[in-house]
Amino acid sequence: MNRILIVDDEAPIRSLLSQTLAAVGYECRTAADAGEARKVLAADEVDLLLSDINMPGESGLDLVRHALSESPELAVIMVTAIDDHIVANSMLEAGVFDYIAKPIDRNRVLISVANACRRKSLEMSNRQYRESLEQKVAEQTESLQQTLTQLRNAFDGITQAIVHIVETRDPYTAGHQKRVARLAGAIATEMSCPRKTIDGVINAGNIHDLGKISVPSEVLSKPGRLTSIEFELIKTHSAVGHEILKDIDFPWPIADIIHQHHEKIDGSGYPQGISGDDILIEARILTVADVLEAMASHRPYRPALGIDIAIDELMKNRGSLYEPAAVDACVSLLQDKGYDLDDLG
Repeated sequence: MNRILIVDDEAPIRSLLSQTLAAVGYECRTAADAGEARKVLAADEVDLLLSDINMPGESGLDLVRHALSESPELAVIMVTAIDDHIVANSMLEAGVFDYIAKPIDRNRVLISVANACRRKSLEMSNRQYRESLEQKVAEQTESLQQTLTQLRNAFDGITQAIVHIVETRDPYTAGHQKRVARLAGAIATEMSCPRKTIDGVINAGNIHDLGKISVPSEVLSKPGRLTSIEFELIKTHSAVGHEILKDIDFPWPIADIIHQHHEKIDGSGYPQGISGDDILIEARILTVADVLEAMASHRPYRPALGIDIAIDELMKNRGSLYEPAAVDACVSLLQDKGYDLDDLG
């Protein structure tokens, strides 16, 4: 049942409106002025306010503005003896649903009130639907976020397991993949690469030597110079890594980055001998980080050469073997920005 507050300083009008509406099932309250109406509005829940516009003291329009500021979903109809479009526009701008001119026509009142109550009901239903929909979207978003977090954690765990497997078989390069991944990510950031490129470089860097699991441990840890056959065996690790990962649907081209991380700009690299822009930018960045870290670190067959010699190698072959922008970014990080290669983060 809709509850209606009728406000009019004329008792006969209040009585007429109350009887007319009560006869068709509405629950009616009455008030003789705005002050009395405010008390009713504060104490009781009202669905529709039916108010005269001209009353002693506070006007009906001011009452409406107050009522709607307190209860924005309140339906409002005004009764007026003034046939003025400026006044009518003021009422509509204040949020009034309809206005009824005096002398009052009972059918006009019933139709206007029924329409106002119907619109209020629809607005409330729409609001409830929106709130319900927003709640469902929030719940689904939270659920998806939790799932995404779980997937990221699982991916990180699998990546670390792969790193551990590789480094267990090749203890001399323990930390190599992580250092290369961190440096490659820093280089990509210094080059202002998109976030997806940076993430792809880091994730590929963490497992770029995965293919070495196919190389015998005694070859990986051999203290002396490698034979040509042994070196050719080690060179297969890029292709092996690609073969292992190629059917996994990563968000980044991980398998191709790993496949290409020993390619060179001039086409002299391996295993495909591709050149220039045919090499993914992620792979070109990873190559620079890999060369720098490998030369600067100890290996079974030689002591660490140091960062200065590694930088000389990159600068000497900048643009021929190595991506110029990646070389410049790497050198800037090490010489100008205090990048610490040994800090694994």
